[in-house]
Amino acid sequence: MSAECSSYLNADKVLVSGFSCPRTGGDARAVYCCGFQDVKYCCDDPHSFFPYEHSYMWWLSVGALVGLSIAAVVLFAFIITVCVLCYLFISTKPRSKLDTGLSLQMAGKINC
Repeated sequence: MSAECSSYLNADKVLVSGFSCPRTGGDARAVYCCGFQDVKYCCDDPHSFFPYEHSYMWWLSVGALVGLSIAAVVLFAFIITVCVLCYLFISTKPRSKLDTGLSLQMAGKINC
């Protein structure tokens, strides 16, 4: 089984001529033509997108998860702090109204 990779223009706009898979001197299992419009290569998995291992992706994923976890903890701590401060503000307010020193009286009839 073999596949044909057609010619293409690479990222530098240089024409790369077509080739057959597997390539001479290459991996005999690489019988599929893989890649994109600007880079093509022979591979053993027709659903492969990159000509290199994906192990670096796991480190990016772990880094993203650690970063998101730290952000979530900081947000949670902020929300807890706001709730505690609101509770303290409400609970320390005086329950009775302050005495202004003036007593209210009903206005009576004025006799002239």
